[in-house]
Parts: sequence; structure tokens; C-alpha cells
Amino acid sequence: MLALPTAGAELARTLDELYRNGDTAERLAVLRTLPLLDQTGRIGPDALPLTADALRTNDVRLVTAAMGPYAARHLDQSAWRQGVLKCVFTGIPLDTVAGLARRTDPELLRMFRAFAAERTAAGRPVPHDLRTLLDLHPTGERHAHL
Repeated sequence: MLALPTAGAELARTLDELYRNGDTAERLAVLRTLPLLDQTGRIGPDALPLTADALRTNDVRLVTAAMGPYAARHLDQSAWRQGVLKCVFTGIPLDTVAGLARRTDPELLRMFRAFAAERTAAGRPVPHDLRTLLDLHPTGERHAHL
């Protein structure tokens, strides 16, 4: 993919074709190549539909790859938050989310707290990495119930 002679929208169309016609391994390869293509200025936000598609799946490998550096750079804040929350729902470790420290905002923390409260109320465990993140961003009240 790095050797493809195109850029921008034309490259995005080629990647889309490879992604849509590929098996899971090929889709992962496309998603993992996006940050490299972006670093060289060849793709920009033109491949966001591929990231969005991967985030709609229930395949944790695709979701993990989709929440890499390309998403951290190009997803709007709302879509990025939803992707991070999908990681929490599916058990993907938060340390695999690119840009988490930089992009965490009060709304994401609110979403995390709501998720943790729901899990606690249902008698279900709150993921350790989520508890750790919430402890780093206290609201004035302790999270002892988590």
C-alpha cells in the first residue's frame, strides 16, 4: 500500500476497494497502514469512512486498529469518544487507544462515569483501566464505589 503511486481521494478509493474486498487480515493491513500514509501527507481525512466502518463492527481486532493514530488525528471529537467507549464495551484495553491522554475531555469522562455506574448498579465489574483513568480525573468525589 505504501508503494501505491496515488494520493488523496484517489488513494482513498483504492484503499476502500482493498478494504471492502479484503478478508479481516487485509482490512487490518489497510487500517494499520493509514497512519503511515497520513504521516507522509498522502491520505489525510479521506480514509475516515474505513475507520467508521471498522468501528461499526464487533471484531475487536478491527476496532483496535481503527482507534490507532489515524483516528486520533482525524476523527471528530464525538466520533472519537464513541470509538473509545466501544473499546470499553468490548474489553479492548484503553492503553491501545491512540491519543487517549491528549483527547480525553469532560464529556468522555462523563460517559465513562455513567458506564461505570451502570456496571456497578448491575453488580458487574468495572474494567481496571477505566477505574484507573477515572481515578486520574476525579470530580471531587471519590470513586470508592467503583
